[in-house]
Amino acid sequence: MGGAERNARKRRQQQQAAGKQAVAKARRGTDAKRIGIIVAAVVVVAGVVIGGLIWTNASRNATEGHTIATVQPVSSQYPERREGLVVVTGNPDAKTTIDVYADFLCPVCRQFQQTYGKQIEQKVADGVLQVRTHMIPLLVNRSDPPGYSLDSANAALLAAEEGKFTAFHDSLFASQPEEGKRGYSKEQLIQLGRDLGITGQAFANGVNGGMFDQQLTAEMQRISQDQALQRDFGNGQHGFGTPTVSANGALVDYTDPQWLDKLIATNQS
Repeated sequence: MGGAERNARKRRQQQQAAGKQAVAKARRGTDAKRIGIIVAAVVVVAGVVIGGLIWTNASRNATEGHTIATVQPVSSQYPERREGLVVVTGNPDAKTTIDVYADFLCPVCRQFQQTYGKQIEQKVADGVLQVRTHMIPLLVNRSDPPGYSLDSANAALLAAEEGKFTAFHDSLFASQPEEGKRGYSKEQLIQLGRDLGITGQAFANGVNGGMFDQQLTAEMQRISQDQALQRDFGNGQHGFGTPTVSANGALVDYTDPQWLDKLIATNQS
């Protein structure tokens, strides 16, 4: 083999070796890049999961440390009074009386309050309507921890003793907790009472001690079995639900926007 051939062969071997080194280097770079992408993806996923947990916990505990804003109802000359577990507001001589069954945690009850609350209060203030309000702990197990429906119903009855039921009632619906999540603590309910002018220790003691808890629980059982309050929910399902409105011994269809005016007009004639 001549010198020229040996030199050519040597050059080919050097080129092949350089090519292999370039391929190996590129492969290492690609692997490093792939690993970097995988690590970054894992970090992003972990961040999303952790962020989701933080958001979920914050959402679940949205009422913690929250001060319940006070809402002032339509002014009325007619005093409120508690009759057992029912709060009666309005003119005793009014020709129209309605019974309203509601739960402070019930989202449909809040919608009812938002839609008809001021109208009802205005009719009460005008002296043409008397309202019997039944706060029912139907969703007592639908807060986290359980019990908000019962605690709020008990506190509302105690607020009625102080002549502050309507303001207390309206304030709780205006700042309603989300069903399935944290409600308001007893201390938050007591603070709402204070902000509405209830300063006596009896109110705080009654809230903390659950003064009406046993009676409310028993009343919930009784009402749930009252055939006069059973409704057809469709698909063959019947039962009691909130909100429920009754008048003259019959259920009222409050899905009709004119239901209250029609009811009052009927009783006036």
